[in-house]
Amino acid sequence: MFETIVALATPPLKSALAIIRLSGDDCFEIVSHMFTKDISEAKEKTIFYGTIIDGEEKIDQVILLVYKGPKSFTGEDSVEIICHGSMLIVNQIITLSLKHGARLATNGEFSSRAFFHNKIDLIQAESINDVINATTQEAKKLSILSLEGEVTQIIQPIKSKIADILSLIEVNIDFPEYEDIEIANKEKVVEHVDAINASISKLISDGQKAKIIKDGIKVAIVGKPNVGKSSLLNALIGEDKAIVTDIAGTTRDIVEGDVNLKGVVLHLLDTAGIRDSRDVVESIGVEKAKASIKKAELVIVVLDASEKEDLEDRAILDITEGINRIIVFNKSDKKIVNQGSGLYVSALKKDISPLVDEIYKTLGLDDQSFQQPALNNARQIGLLERAKDSLQKAKEDSLNDLPIDLVAVSIRDAYESILEILGETNQVDISKEIFARFCVGK
Repeated sequence: MFETIVALATPPLKSALAIIRLSGDDCFEIVSHMFTKDISEAKEKTIFYGTIIDGEEKIDQVILLVYKGPKSFTGEDSVEIICHGSMLIVNQIITLSLKHGARLATNGEFSSRAFFHNKIDLIQAESINDVINATTQEAKKLSILSLEGEVTQIIQPIKSKIADILSLIEVNIDFPEYEDIEIANKEKVVEHVDAINASISKLISDGQKAKIIKDGIKVAIVGKPNVGKSSLLNALIGEDKAIVTDIAGTTRDIVEGDVNLKGVVLHLLDTAGIRDSRDVVESIGVEKAKASIKKAELVIVVLDASEKEDLEDRAILDITEGINRIIVFNKSDKKIVNQGSGLYVSALKKDISPLVDEIYKTLGLDDQSFQQPALNNARQIGLLERAKDSLQKAKEDSLNDLPIDLVAVSIRDAYESILEILGETNQVDISKEIFARFCVGK
């Protein structure tokens, strides 16, 4: 039995209207106790107009949207009370609901119930939170693809293919006497694993791009003092957020800003100029700058095109060697002295289009990345990688002529990883972590 839960589904602010949501086995009875009409016999989705009452006291005139389970979001009997947007009225209605037997919902409990009643899978459940938290149109579109079940559809063929090879192995183990059964030899296992892992590799690649679109990427702007890092940050953001002067060492701490770059949010960090300094405050900023390099997913190394490369420039290039970086020669509006391999821009003149194009290229994004459904969070991509590793182990075990029942262990591990993506195994443990991130009322 699912007890009835109640929560405010709209922001707790004064507004024209507010929506209070209830769901659970006793939902209709509880609402009937505080409404001027009896809704307990409702058999289908119905709209009621009436008054919420507490004994003889009239609380508010409301509209009820009544959903008969399982034809509701949660799969249970559900009611949405649309009342006037006074928090006094909202609190009175919620208090009345509690008085008549409901309890306050926890974070994400409505979505959790939809999941447990098989109205949505775990990918769709996660996408609900993604839609709510989306900060760009592109991120919202990807999240809606997940919500509509299109991402689930791309994982189902992999689930089926792993099940096919696993079933074939099990049949060979259980019924070795049957001659008309396809033999599950190592060649067959390797063939299946290679095909499945090729599909998984593409899903991982697409997923990593989609994750960047959804979450954005941390970008550190580094260089020695007075090369124009702050000017570059300001040019990217489109506002004067960082202080710009000709005095070296002006930036002494991390200045942060976000910019929507063609549908991708860059979480920009303008760091202190990296150099040896006796100034205590500046030295702390330099150390923070070096720490930012380690945390960043992309580093923009800024050099001064109007000056020759020196030891400080070389040291910064050495520090960032081997990491995902773009080398930028700033101040191209002046006489260019420093000729090197990199992009030439003028942050002061806002001429940074070559950098914008290179960032996009470095991220590996194209038009298709913004339109195709993809697994797009760390949990989903991590489970895909785990499934791929398990299948690779199965291939290696087959090539090493291990018994087929031992090979099946790794294939079964891969299958369970795919089930976990969909929420079809270990449901309680997984959902507790995921739904705790939701807001109350959703």
